[in-house]
Amino acid sequence: MSIFGSDKLKGKKIAIVATDGFEQSELEEPKKYLEGEGAEIHVISLKSGSINGWDEKDWGSKVAVDKTIDEVSAADYDALVLPGGQMNPDVLRTEKKVVAFAADFMRSGKVVAAICHGPWTLIETGLLRGHNVTSWPSLQTDLTNAGAYWQDSEVVVDKGLITSRKPQDLPAFNKKIMEEILEGKHAPRS
Repeated sequence: MSIFGSDKLKGKKIAIVATDGFEQSELEEPKKYLEGEGAEIHVISLKSGSINGWDEKDWGSKVAVDKTIDEVSAADYDALVLPGGQMNPDVLRTEKKVVAFAADFMRSGKVVAAICHGPWTLIETGLLRGHNVTSWPSLQTDLTNAGAYWQDSEVVVDKGLITSRKPQDLPAFNKKIMEEILEGKHAPRS
């Protein structure tokens, strides 16, 4: 057992998909929290090496990339986390392999968690219709146009799909990710 958490997620593998310009806290805090609960985390990106975060108003710290999107399959993971920031998801939503990876999670019923602008990538999967979500407020129209039901709440959970608005929501977001992983597989989302 970790001195900061537990082993509740021991044996669980979680993919965090991001690229340059991810919101620093929205990648690092879920990673730290979930590792503290015993999960194995892989930071997955478009390129190997490292990616550079955005820390509120300027470039932040680099984070090591564990695997590239070409090296992974949704079948290898129990959950997907999509951090926000504005640049990061704007790039990821145009990458066919990233969108297909996210769609595989959605169709499988595995846990999918997206915060801030992270749901932009999920819009591209075409699988949000009829689901309850939240996000950074500027995505409300995009999500509504994708057929989702947008709410202004710190965290919204819909059959293993977890969404939050902003860095201040991270404690609730992180807790819900763990709870939904422990609950197990959900019905496929289509």
